[in-house]
This record gives sequence, C-alpha cells and structure tokens, in this order.
Amino acid sequence: MTTLDDQARAILKKNDKGGYTLPTHGLYPYQWNWDSAFAAWGFATFDNARAWDELDTLFASQWDNGMVPHIIFHQSDPGYFPGPDVWGTGQWPETSGISQPPVAATLARLIWDMDPEAGRARIARLYPAMERWHRWWHEARCGHGPVAIIHPWESGRDNCPDWDIGMAGVDGSRVAPYTRRDTGHVNPEMRPTKEDYDRYIAIVEFGRDVGWDDARIVADGPFLMADPGITFILLRAHEDLIAIGDALGHDTTELQGWAKALRAALPVIWNAELGAYDARDLRSDAFAGVLGSGAFLAYLADAATPELDAQLDRVWDKVNFGIPSADPEAASFNPRKYWRGPTWPVVNALIALGLTSSGRHELAERLRAETAELIRQHGFYEYFDPIDATPCGGADFTWTAAIWLTWAGKAPATAVKGAA
Repeated sequence: MTTLDDQARAILKKNDKGGYTLPTHGLYPYQWNWDSAFAAWGFATFDNARAWDELDTLFASQWDNGMVPHIIFHQSDPGYFPGPDVWGTGQWPETSGISQPPVAATLARLIWDMDPEAGRARIARLYPAMERWHRWWHEARCGHGPVAIIHPWESGRDNCPDWDIGMAGVDGSRVAPYTRRDTGHVNPEMRPTKEDYDRYIAIVEFGRDVGWDDARIVADGPFLMADPGITFILLRAHEDLIAIGDALGHDTTELQGWAKALRAALPVIWNAELGAYDARDLRSDAFAGVLGSGAFLAYLADAATPELDAQLDRVWDKVNFGIPSADPEAASFNPRKYWRGPTWPVVNALIALGLTSSGRHELAERLRAETAELIRQHGFYEYFDPIDATPCGGADFTWTAAIWLTWAGKAPATAVKGAA
C-alpha cells in the first residue's frame, strides 16, 4: 500500500527539476524562494545531499547586493505572467526584483541538525551567502525598524488583508493589458482579484523603471509597509544564523547587532488597540487594523505576549483546522481566498516550531494534528479552508509534501522539536 510518506516523497521527486524544485507543475513553473527552502527541508528526510543542492541553487542567483530573489526563471515559460520581461532585472539567470520571507537559515539549521557530519561542509560553504542576504535585509528593508516590504508579494502572503491599506494608494489604472495564468489553473474565486493584480503590476513597473534601486523604491515607491510576518521570520533567522556561525567558528557580532536592533523595533508594529502585532503603512504611519497569521509568527521569534496568546485562542477556536491566515471575525475574511482566510500547512509549521521552542507543546501538537488531518483527508494541496477542510490552490504541492515529511506526518514523540 502506498503511504502518505511515499506520496510526499513522490511529489518532491516529480517536482524536482534537477537542483531546484517547482512548487507545483503548471501554476508555478519556476523556482520560488521560500518554497525552495521548504523543499530542501523535505528532501533532507530522505536525500541529504539533494537538500543542500536545493539551497545552493537558490543562493547561486543571489544578487551582487546580497538579495536573494523571490522567483528564479531557470527556463522559458512564455505562458507565465509576470515573466522576466515584465520584471526587467537584467540578472542571469533572469529573476524577479523582490525577495521573499528569509526562512533559509532557520531551515538550513534544521537540515544540519538532521545529519551534522554530512552537512558541515555544505553549510560552511553556504554561510557567507546567507549572511550577505541577512545584511541586505538589515540595510535595505529595516530602515524604519521592523522589516519593510515594497510589494505584497515580498511578504509571501500576497493578498492578505494586512496590505489593503497600502494597496489602496496604488494606481493600477495605467497598466498595459495582460493575461494571467493562475486563474486558468485554479478557481479564480480563490485567487487575488484583477484590481489587486493591476496594482501588483504597477508596483513591479515602478521598480523596473528605477532599475530596482532599493533606496529609490523605499523612498518613493507606491507601496511600503512594515510586515510583522517577515520581521519575525528574519528575527528567528538571525538567531539561527548566529547559532550556525558560532558553531562554525565565525565572528557573529554583527549578526547579533542586527538581531538586537530588530527585536528592539517590535514595539513599532504592536497595535495596542488591536491587542496584537499589526502591519503598518509606512507612507501614512497608519496601522492596518487587522489580525493576520503574520502576527502569530511572533511565536517563531519568541516575541509572544499574553494579549497575543488571547488572540490566538480566540481566532483558532473560530475554525476547525489550523491557524487561519486572517481573522475569522473580520468582514474581510474569506476561508477559501488565498491569504484572506485559508490555513496554510507551511505557516502552521513555522508557528508550531515557535510554539515548541517556547515550551507550548500542547498547542504545537494540536496544530500538528489538525494540519495532518487536512492532508490525510484531501492530500497535498497548497492551502485549505480552515472551517470545512476544502482543499484549495494547487495540488501535489511541494511545500505541503515537505511539511508532511518533516512535521505534520510525524508522531508527537518524533516530530521536529525545533532548534533551541
């Protein structure tokens, strides 16, 4: 009988393009940054060398300024939009012009822990590139304290309600006609709207027109928001990279300074009125005023508060499966529309990693069990309705398969406990 473990490994192998992994065939035909890091974690459960190859391929496309782009266009696929001609970055291989959540150091540390002897030489070679990426985040995106994103796609949580306040000021009316590919592969009702997409492309066009100059984009671009999600992911990644550097004998003083500065900036994104961390429009200084799953990534960075604990209890008890990507009690909540309500196994895994690291083992196990039930019922989909478990988005999804192998499919006693 074919087990779910067998199916998950088969998905990783099927989506393997030799050195990099597609999120899924059709919908996402290239290498995506944080998807790739999760793929590496999944591969590490049965092919340690292939796991490191995945990370090496990702960092091979690092820009001279240290940025690791969110899409790497390894091969031509003219049907995908927006393709490399729209981004116009001038990189080779061609890439997008923005980054994505920097989970690589955290997952590289977990992969190294799985086979310390085999991984030492590989992580030692990778370390300088990861440090350069972290420096880029610190210098290019943390000028306001927390991590600022210059495009909703940079957050990894593309159309979540967090960004509505910033997107409202983006003029998408002058974008040239285009044809989307995503709505041809999945139900359009589950994807961002055309109005969203017009604004997304307008932001891309601004970046292209200024030659992807970070300083100009941050100063004058149409969108700039402080992102709790990446702030917490980067803070945890800084601390994991410090642990890696210390183990390898590097001087991590500079990294420690970045981590200290980022933690000191957390009050900037604490919305006392909301009782939670909140996205903030850095053009108007206004809070988004909505609770999203990015706030709960505070657990990953050991930055939770009693108020946030209460919010987690409230939000989680309104659904049946995992942490929803938006507040179920908010008017904007949609349980099947991409990042406006569904639960994502990959985010559940990150939150659980933090819950475990902070000793909240019962909550971590509840989250693992609920995520596992989604996959047992419906397979390896991109995301799910958190109320009735309806599978949504792409099927045979790489990072969902990876999450099964590393975390969701593990018995409580053997599930990943998280690097302390």
